[in-house]
Amino acid sequence: MVDDVVVAPEAKNPEGDVILADTGMAKIGYILYLVGLVVPFAGIAGLVVAYLKKDKASKLEESHFQFIIRTFWIGLLYSLIGIILSFVFIGYFVLLFTAIWYLVRTIKGLILLSEKKPIADPSSWFFG
Repeated sequence: MVDDVVVAPEAKNPEGDVILADTGMAKIGYILYLVGLVVPFAGIAGLVVAYLKKDKASKLEESHFQFIIRTFWIGLLYSLIGIILSFVFIGYFVLLFTAIWYLVRTIKGLILLSEKKPIADPSSWFFG
């Protein structure tokens, strides 16, 4: 006996490109970023996933992989500035801002990915 398979209709973005449902690798990148807040080097693993998969990604995933990559490098820059400035106390505020920025950006990306929506401005320095 053969079971009936129900296939969800393909979604299309405003440019008319078909958005495939497979967003697993981008989701893994975001999850690794969240885990990276408590487990060292998990964020780097998320960065590696994004770099390895960005060239073969759909338009949807491509925007998310770019967002993931930029989140890492901009976050690293903000963190280094915060560490340097921590000697004059203001760096602690920079580090706090960086942690909040990183968390908001990662959660926002994960939410948009689960809704099958691309990042509006993946090259943004703030929240896309």
